[in-house]
This record gives sequence, C-alpha cells and structure tokens, in this order.
Amino acid sequence: MSDSLILPFSESDSLIVSSDNSGGIGLKEKDLVHVPYEVVGYYSFRVAVMECLGVGGRPVSVVLNNFCGDEAWEDLTTGVRKGLNELGLGDLPITGSTESNMPLLQSALGLMVIGKRVNERVKKQQLLRKIALIGRPLVGEEVMEQQEWVAPLSLYKSLCEMEGVQALPVGSKGIAYEWGHLDQSGEGVSVHISNKVDIEKSSGPSTCFLIAYPEQLEEEIKQKSGPLFIGG
Repeated sequence: MSDSLILPFSESDSLIVSSDNSGGIGLKEKDLVHVPYEVVGYYSFRVAVMECLGVGGRPVSVVLNNFCGDEAWEDLTTGVRKGLNELGLGDLPITGSTESNMPLLQSALGLMVIGKRVNERVKKQQLLRKIALIGRPLVGEEVMEQQEWVAPLSLYKSLCEMEGVQALPVGSKGIAYEWGHLDQSGEGVSVHISNKVDIEKSSGPSTCFLIAYPEQLEEEIKQKSGPLFIGG
C-alpha cells in the first residue's frame, strides 16, 4: 500500500502523484522545530519521492506550495535540489506558488512529486520473502541530531531497483502500521526488530523504510545498507 495516487493514462503508462506536508517547522518565531528552510525542503521532498519510487515511479517534476514567505523559496528549492542530486535527477523542473499576501505566524509547506510509471515494470509480490528495516525512526530534533541513522535516498533508490524487492517508507504512523502492508504471514513485526526500535514511534520524514525481499538477496542488501540494516 502507498499514499501515492496512481492514474493510468494509457494501457502501458501511469501518472504517479505523491505528496507531503509540513507545518510548524522552519525559521518563524512560533515554529515548534527551528531548522533552516533548506532542511524543510529536503525532508518534505524526501517523503514524497520515496512514495513515488516505492510504487515504481520515475519522478519528472516537483511542485511546491510555499506558505513560509517569499524569502524562503530559494532555500526550499535548494533543499529539493539536494535530494534530486542524491538520486541523480538534478535537472528535474521545480514549480509552485508562494503565499505572499498573508504572512503566517508559523511555517507551512506542501510538496508534490509528479512521476511516470511503465505498468509492465510493476513488481509481482513473491510468496516467500523476508522483511527488514533500514534506518531508524526519528522525528523532530532527532532528525538533525542523529543523521547517521537516516537512510540515504540513494540507498532507497538502489534497493527499489533490485529485482524482487519491494520498499515502503515509514512515516508518522510508525513501523507497525506499515509492516502490515508487506507482511503476508500476518505474524506482525519480528521480535528482532521490535527489540531494537520503537515500532509505534513516528518516523517523521521517512527516516527509515521497510523492505521485503527474497532471502537469497539478504547478503547483498546487508552490504549495501551497512549498520542501517535490521533483519526480521
């Protein structure tokens, strides 16, 4: 399951629309988390693009709905470009709009990633597969303080492209909620994972993700992921 909207526009292709919102995060006095707007743009883009990639989409553009003010636009787009560059997509167009008539007391941002998908490339789920966690669930100030546990976008893209692998970003509803979308056994989150991380905790801007994979790929996935890998 994904939060992306999948719109078939021909027999072979679909349009993918993925989105993320953030509020109270930025540089305004009444923001709850104070971080540069480049960080806000980067992490909002991260959530939406992971959703897009997770359903087999190839991003083609990014749309920003900016309620942080005119002065924030350049930094927000710089953050988005940082994420695009990590994915090797630095030339994608960015468009959007800024609310400049009414100054808000808190920062707010809506972001959409528009993508395309070739339908025949959608992966069929395999009956026998394992599930692992990559990265750690972090939210708020933790995201900045524990960067070493944030799963890189480039790693996510690399694993999504592996044959037989299905990746699913973990957001505010936590690991346990997303696990049900991948777990065909119905047994719930493995004890090995639940003993190491809080499976109910918000993962904020998708700082971690779940991955379902054929067992024979485990060593390769471990090598790619390093210490971020927690097996099921």
